Amino acid sequence: MLSIDHVTSRSEWDALVLDLEGNPLQLWGWGEVKAKHGWRAVRLRVRDGERVVGCAQVLVRPLPGVFGALSHVPRGPVVRTGESRGPVCDAVAEHCRREIKGVGITFEPDWPADDDDTITGGVPSPNPIFMASTLVLDLAQDDDTLLARMAKKTRYEVRKSQRREWDITEVRTPEDLDAVLALYRETSERAGFGIHADAYYRDVHAELGDHSVLLLARDEGTPVAFLWIAASDRTGIDLYGGSNDAGRKLLANYALKWRAIHTLRDRGVTRYDLNGLLGEDVSHFKRGFSDHTDELVGSVDVPFSVWYTAWHRALPAAKAVLRRVRR
Repeated sequence: MLSIDHVTSRSEWDALVLDLEGNPLQLWGWGEVKAKHGWRAVRLRVRDGERVVGCAQVLVRPLPGVFGALSHVPRGPVVRTGESRGPVCDAVAEHCRREIKGVGITFEPDWPADDDDTITGGVPSPNPIFMASTLVLDLAQDDDTLLARMAKKTRYEVRKSQRREWDITEVRTPEDLDAVLALYRETSERAGFGIHADAYYRDVHAELGDHSVLLLARDEGTPVAFLWIAASDRTGIDLYGGSNDAGRKLLANYALKWRAIHTLRDRGVTRYDLNGLLGEDVSHFKRGFSDHTDELVGSVDVPFSVWYTAWHRALPAAKAVLRRVRR
């Protein structure tokens, strides 16, 4: 019988996630970002006797009326290598059913789709947050191997980008962060997608700390593009990216991606998740960086309440109203 206890120390939690080679979205800082913007973070350690077999950072969102709450485990739980994943998910789900209640819990693990562990009572989520189809680069490969696996056009653009004297630095100052946010606002307006208020991204940068890898590209001293990654000891995952017209014309995104590969590798990261294949232009760009795609388990719901179906039917309409209000 697996047991669960709460971890309330940031250093203890992060040490646990890193020891189990967990995804950066399971680190304390990501939970703190969400806790400042409408969620609550619960950190659960799973034991088999005295032995720790896994952990899960559960984000809890209060819902109106009879719905109560929704629990979400982004890119988790984290399970010790060699342990069965299904029982860890079951223990987390049962704890949340008993202690948090609400309509249910959504797991979005960082596991391959062919994983044969099943989650008791699990059903495919009708409203996933992360995409199951993605591209994960193996950074243990050398440059020649990575280049050889790229599409011909991507390989050409990467090599071409290295002939230019790019000024690419990690963001360390408030002024540089302001430049990044200005680029992101410009990108969202041009491409027609919604973004959070600036305060959200400032919290991401502050709370992730050393686990935030934010690269800013300049051309003749002027910021033109950025790429933002969250990184644990083993895994990096793209969070955000953007550019202005000058950055697009210069194809700065190729130079940034190649720099990101080297920056992560220098940190010891071996998996670089480009975080979902969504949207024709973005997906085409991402797919060019390797000759394969990766299918993860996807979003799995464990319903707790008779109101589960009603909530998920109402959610798309609620999101549409919110988008209209923001516009």
